[in-house]
Amino acid sequence: MNNTFQIRTLWYLPSLATISIILLFMIQSTHSNENSLKSLQANLPKQAGRWSAQTGDRIFDQETIFSYIDGGAEVYKAYNFRQCLSRQYTISGGPAIILDIFEMGSSEDAYGVFTHDIDGTTVDIGQDGRYRPGWLSFWKNGFFVSIYMEEETTAAEQAVKELGRQVADKIAGHGSKPEILSQLPPAGLLKDRIRYLYHPIVLNYHYYISDENILKISADTNVALAEYQLGDQAALLLIVEYPSSENAEQSRADFLNHYLPDADKKGAALLENGKWAVINRKENLLAIVLEADNKEFAERLLTNFQ
Repeated sequence: MNNTFQIRTLWYLPSLATISIILLFMIQSTHSNENSLKSLQANLPKQAGRWSAQTGDRIFDQETIFSYIDGGAEVYKAYNFRQCLSRQYTISGGPAIILDIFEMGSSEDAYGVFTHDIDGTTVDIGQDGRYRPGWLSFWKNGFFVSIYMEEETTAAEQAVKELGRQVADKIAGHGSKPEILSQLPPAGLLKDRIRYLYHPIVLNYHYYISDENILKISADTNVALAEYQLGDQAALLLIVEYPSSENAEQSRADFLNHYLPDADKKGAALLENGKWAVINRKENLLAIVLEADNKEFAERLLTNFQ
């Protein structure tokens, strides 16, 4: 064989690395197509127990969602909401069941909007499924799913949970939780009482700080708000990840100036309600114990941020 021809032929063959990248792209594209709201809609169950799906699914986008969720749409938009599918399941003589599937910008966004309401009992449906009277919610990959019944009955509850399992099975893959959660100290952490956000309105909803965004929370930050319980001592910890150490330091200074002006040299202050608050920074991470039953517990939570 002509050596020149052999060399040229080999030059045109893709490398193993190139083949791997192409295959990875194909897999990601396949999962993306599988997880589009349109594809999911085509595969949704027609039955949930004795409840039957009604025709005429409704689709809401970033503008029309306000007509569907009066007063609550801003929360979804704060987590990169894309679109929502709403389908109704009915039975003769029984309450209607409403399935809402929210397509979010990422799995982290889906997890975040799920954590906006974390009450209820943990159930093995989707990721971190929760059930409270009349309502089931969970997240999976880039979707947040809400299923509720107009009137709670035993049969309707069973149908809601069955529908939830079927919908979860139709969503390919599992989503990743935000990396900032790994910064939460493990001792005393209530793992089912964690919230993720990056919008000041959402933070003020769960714990009011100020009408002004003194912590400079934005799309460039990641925020974890977590509840702690160690023995009979409770605390609420906020961790904010900033783009740079300079941003974190400026926010630390602003928070001390506007919110904890009486803090001591270690950043600790006794609040009017008798609880303690402490703030500390480590590189681009700002950690704030917003409330703790005693100073020692508050300072202990911030040991890794010194």
